[in-house]
Amino acid sequence: MTLSNHVHLLDSQGHVYRYDVKGAPRWQVPPQPRFNREVFAAAHVVADPRQMQHPTRDMALDWEATLAYRRHLMSLGFGVAEAMDTAQRGMGLDWPTSLLLIQRSVAQAKDFPGVAIACGAGTDHLTGFTGLTLTAVIDAYEQQVAAIEACGGRIILMASRALAAIARGPEDYLQVYDAILRQVREPVILHWLGDMFDPALHGYWGTDRLNDAMEICLSVIERHEARIDGIKISLLDKDREIAMRRRLPGRVKMYTGDDFNYPELIAGDSRGYSHALLGVLDAIAPAAAGALHALAQGDRETYQQILAPTLPLARHMFAAPTQYYKAGIVFLAWLNGHQNHFTMLAGMQSARSLAHYSALFRLADEAGLLVNPDLAAERMGLLGRLHGM
Repeated sequence: MTLSNHVHLLDSQGHVYRYDVKGAPRWQVPPQPRFNREVFAAAHVVADPRQMQHPTRDMALDWEATLAYRRHLMSLGFGVAEAMDTAQRGMGLDWPTSLLLIQRSVAQAKDFPGVAIACGAGTDHLTGFTGLTLTAVIDAYEQQVAAIEACGGRIILMASRALAAIARGPEDYLQVYDAILRQVREPVILHWLGDMFDPALHGYWGTDRLNDAMEICLSVIERHEARIDGIKISLLDKDREIAMRRRLPGRVKMYTGDDFNYPELIAGDSRGYSHALLGVLDAIAPAAAGALHALAQGDRETYQQILAPTLPLARHMFAAPTQYYKAGIVFLAWLNGHQNHFTMLAGMQSARSLAHYSALFRLADEAGLLVNPDLAAERMGLLGRLHGM
C-alpha cells in the first residue's frame, strides 16, 4: 500500500515494514556530459506482453520503448553495448531478434554524433552441440560478425557456449579466435564472461584455473593486438582485472565488467585505469553520467560522492545467482517510468523475489536513483499488492 511519501516493503524474513521514501538525488546531469573514459552501457530490452501467447517462449519486443531507452542512454553521453547478456541474449533474446535490434540501434545512433554502438557477435544461433565441430563454431562467429559489420556496428566478440561445450583444451580456443580475429574489419572488443554470469561458460579458455585462463587470453591479445580495441572481463574480481590491465599491450584497453567495484576500477590509480562496459550503467545512468563528467573535470571527490551510494544497489542486484541481475535492471526501468509494465522475455521477472525487489527499491532510493519518487512508490505498492502484501 502506498501513501504519499511512504511505501510498504518486505524484508528478507518475510515481514512487512513501512519505508519512508527520500527521493533526493545526490547528482546533477550536465547539459552535455563529457567523459575521459570510453563508456558503454549494456542496455536491456522491453518485452511486449500483449504479443506473448506463450510468455516463456515468445519473442516479442516493445520496439518503441526499447529504442527510446537507447536514445535516453545516448543522450547522457553513453555508448550502447547492444544485444549483450543485459538484453537477455541467450536467456530469452535470440539471434534473429538481436540482429534486428542491432540494426535499429545503429540507425538511430546517427542522431547522436560521436556515440558508438558496440554489438555482441557470438554463436548463439547454433542449436544442439552434439557432433559440432570447431569449423562450425568459426562459421557461426563469421556469420554474426559479417551481419554486424554490414550495418555499421562495432564488434564485441562474445564468449561462445558452443565453443565451451566442445573445446578439448586451450588450443581449440586459439584456433577459433585466430580464425575470427584475422578477418575482422575493425578492432574488436573481446568479452571474457565468467560463469557466475553464465554457468555454461565454466572453464572458458580451456581451463578452470583462472590464472592459466588469463595467460591464454593474454596470448590471444598479443597475437592479434592490432585487431583488438580492448577486452571486457566480467569476473567480479577487481584484483584480477587490475593485474590483467597492467599486462595489456599499450594500445589495448581494459573495459571493466565488474559491477561490484566499478567506481574504483574506472577511477584507476597511478598505473592506469579501466574504461567501462557495464550492465549496471543501464540502472544508474543519470548518476553515472554526472559522476563520469565530474571525473573528466578532475573532480574525483564528486565522482566518488555520486557513485559510492550506488554500490550497495549494484551488489544486491548482481548477487548470486548473478545471471538474474537483468530482472533488477528492468525493475528499475519500470519504477522510473521508462516502460509501462514489469514483464520480461522468458518470464524472467519471476527469477527474483518480492523481498529482493523491496531491497532494490530501498537501495535505489537511498542512492537517489528514483527520478520520480511518487511514481516509483505507486508502482512498488502495486507490485506488493499483486503479491498479496
